[in-house]
Amino acid sequence: MKKLLFFVFMLVGISGTNAQVVFKTEYFGKSGFRASEGESNDRVGNSEGSAIVYQGGVNIPLSQKLDENNRPTMWAISVGAEYAKLDNKNFTEPLVIDEIMNIGLSLNHLRPLNDKWSLMATIGGGVYMPSTRFSEISFKNVLGGMGAVFIYHLKPNLQLGGGLAINNSFGYPMLFPAFYINWKTKGKYAVKVEAMKGLEISVQYNAHKNLSLSFVAELNGQMALLEQDGKDKIFAHQYLVAGFRPEIKLGKRVSIPITAGISATRPAKMMDRKLKSIFQDGGYHFQAAPYASVGLQIKL
Repeated sequence: MKKLLFFVFMLVGISGTNAQVVFKTEYFGKSGFRASEGESNDRVGNSEGSAIVYQGGVNIPLSQKLDENNRPTMWAISVGAEYAKLDNKNFTEPLVIDEIMNIGLSLNHLRPLNDKWSLMATIGGGVYMPSTRFSEISFKNVLGGMGAVFIYHLKPNLQLGGGLAINNSFGYPMLFPAFYINWKTKGKYAVKVEAMKGLEISVQYNAHKNLSLSFVAELNGQMALLEQDGKDKIFAHQYLVAGFRPEIKLGKRVSIPITAGISATRPAKMMDRKLKSIFQDGGYHFQAAPYASVGLQIKL
């Protein structure tokens, strides 16, 4: 997994028809930092690092109604924030940064087009900072974007979609592909594959009405827009994690997912804010490390 295209625009999914509040804390254990190019994968001196990520978000429906197929027509606002603290050690070059703050706001629309197709569209923007100092925010730290995905309801529990999005990740508006996958099964054993803002795959055993047990794999990340040596740069911090997740359900509206596992890879790369940076071979990443997270999900 040498290239994870962080800049491919994933639409924010509208999950369910109720307002939702989500909090999550993730911990990545210490591991070595490596450079890969071609067939080589070498340690970068004695450099190493760990990380902790705090996330929070809320999805608020503004209006909604269901059609005869129980599919919603909905307008909603999504607000999210993430803070990543990278504990980097023994770096002799400015290959990484120590903090990332992402704050985003979007207006989302979902509507059925006919019995088989729906449209999901979004417009929004956010701030992508290498620090938490709001006084340092400039226009270069701001991204705006919009996009639309056409979703095909292949089965009642399987939806596939594709479309286009436009954003200014590289300093000027550009079109990117946008993808959507949502596959869920129900019952005592359940499978979920969801690709919207990130990627989540889970196999779940519903042991009790108040407890489910899952094996999960997730892909997520953050980025910061900054200036380094007089040049506009993008720092991308990504991670692929897998683990065991018990989820405690407190009634129908509150759940607490707890995950223990491994961060299989944690790419962390500084690159020029130019399109050609995506296609450059090679990259940097932290090796596999222990991973743990705890979350809180509330349906209002």
